[in-house]
Amino acid sequence: MSEKDCGSHGKKRRLIYKRICAGILIFIFLVLLTILIVWAVLQPKKPRFIIQDATVYAFNVSTPNFITSNIQITISSRNPNDEIGIYYDWMDIYASYRNQQISLRTAIPPTYEGHKETNVWSPFVYGTAVPVAPYNFVALNQDESTGSVTLVIKIDGRIRFKVGSFTTGKYRLHVKCPAFIPLGSRSSGVVVSENAVKYQLVTSCRVSV
Repeated sequence: MSEKDCGSHGKKRRLIYKRICAGILIFIFLVLLTILIVWAVLQPKKPRFIIQDATVYAFNVSTPNFITSNIQITISSRNPNDEIGIYYDWMDIYASYRNQQISLRTAIPPTYEGHKETNVWSPFVYGTAVPVAPYNFVALNQDESTGSVTLVIKIDGRIRFKVGSFTTGKYRLHVKCPAFIPLGSRSSGVVVSENAVKYQLVTSCRVSV
């Protein structure tokens, strides 16, 4: 075989490789374009969260600069989408006071939320002798003495959206729920036991994805 024939075969191979690569790139582009169009048409909405009630078993501020708490939170999420499901891969819930975390993180079991479905969880947020900043300790003491405290119940997690058989990548989920709890008034809640009172809250949460 002459050098001219070898050169001709090499050019043909390179041309075939280029066509294959171009075909693959066009296919990937069309798939991504289809997903983008479907995504734009469906207009996915982020889930909605509502904190329904809080049952306080313990909430004590002690010197020096510690807080012990045990609160059961009832919180619900709703998928507002007609054609999109939501996978909650993991979520952690905890309580904060003036931007400082004052409880341990509690894991919420992973789940799937179908179209227009609602899930309800009742996890405990708690912590024993959790240190707090001195300025927050003073404010907590004042709130406890006046008989009410405003906490922020937070959820951090990761979710995925499901459209038909297609599932998106993971998105960070952040939920903030204001919780005004009248600690000093058992009459404003429902007495669950000798040391526990349930307070109805029904407050919408701020959700970012």
